[in-house]
Amino acid sequence: MNETRPAFVTLNPRPRRKALGWSFLTLGVLGCVLPFLQGFLFLALGVFVLRDQYLWAANRWAWVQGRWPGAVARIESTEASVNTRLSGWGRGIRRALGRG
Repeated sequence: MNETRPAFVTLNPRPRRKALGWSFLTLGVLGCVLPFLQGFLFLALGVFVLRDQYLWAANRWAWVQGRWPGAVARIESTEASVNTRLSGWGRGIRRALGRG
């Protein structure tokens, strides 16, 4: 198996993001056994969420990026768009509450 490693990984540990990622991974493992859960989908989401939390997840995400580069580019652009939108909403709420 060809191991693709990311050239440079910046780890940004956050407790809530770690908890969300591990929850997705747990649901993914359960989904591999239970017929009503999509196991692979939750495993992929877990690795996506944990990619900047752990080096092993960054390595797995690099493998996914090498395997499906178009899909990864769309996922990451969607994440950037959602982050921009959510930060804008947060600024608007802080302004409305008089705290920003």
